[in-house]
Amino acid sequence: MQNQTKRLFDTKKIAVAAMLCALAYLAIFVFRFKVSFLTFDFKDAIIAISSLINGPIVGIISAFVVALLEMITVSDTGLYGFIMNFLSTGVFALTVGVIYKYRRSFGGALISAVTAVFSVTAVMLLANLFVTPHFMGTDISAVVNMLAKLLLPFNLCKALMNASLMLLLYKPLITALRKAKLIKASNREFKFGFKTVLLFIGAVITIVLTTLFIILYLEGSFKFI
Repeated sequence: MQNQTKRLFDTKKIAVAAMLCALAYLAIFVFRFKVSFLTFDFKDAIIAISSLINGPIVGIISAFVVALLEMITVSDTGLYGFIMNFLSTGVFALTVGVIYKYRRSFGGALISAVTAVFSVTAVMLLANLFVTPHFMGTDISAVVNMLAKLLLPFNLCKALMNASLMLLLYKPLITALRKAKLIKASNREFKFGFKTVLLFIGAVITIVLTTLFIILYLEGSFKFI
C-alpha cells in the first residue's frame, strides 16, 4: 500500500501529469466549437494519454482538474458543463488507462481506443437522459427526441476524433518525455512496426471521415432520423 502511494505521488509523475493537464487545457483554445448546447474539443485525447502513461487514477484526477478549470474560465454552462465534461473525459481516461495498464501492446492500444469510444458514447447518452432535463429545465421526452438527431452523432464523433488523436499523439509525446528523462523506457510498450503504421493510417482516415461527416451534418447535407 505504501509503495502504491509512493508511486502515485512520484515527483516526475506529478510533473508529467501537470504538463499534460496544461496541454489539455490549451487544446480547448486551439480547437473548440459548439453544436447546440454541446461543446466539441480535443482535451480528452491529451488526458487519455496521461492515463496511458501514469495510470487511470491520474487520468481521472486530470479529467477533474481540467473540467474545473474549463468551468471557471471559458465555459458558459456552469455546473452542468462541469459534470458532463468530467463524465466524458473521466470515462474516456478510465477506460483506456485500465485496459492499457494490463495490456501494453499494439492490441491493447487499439482495444482501449475502441472500447473508450463506445463507453463514452453510451455513458453520455445516459447522462443526457438523467442530467440534462434537470439543468436545462426541459422534459425528458425532449431529450429523448434529441438522442438520434443530435446526442448520438455528436458524442460518437467526439469520441472517435479523440481516440484517433490519442493514437496519433501517444508515441511522439511519450518519446519526447523519455528524452527529457521524465519517464522511463519500458519493454512492454508497443513499438513502431507495420501494425503501428496501419494504426496511424487508420487513425488519420478516421479523423478525416469524421471531420467530413461533421461538416456535412452541420450544413444539413446529412441527417439522422
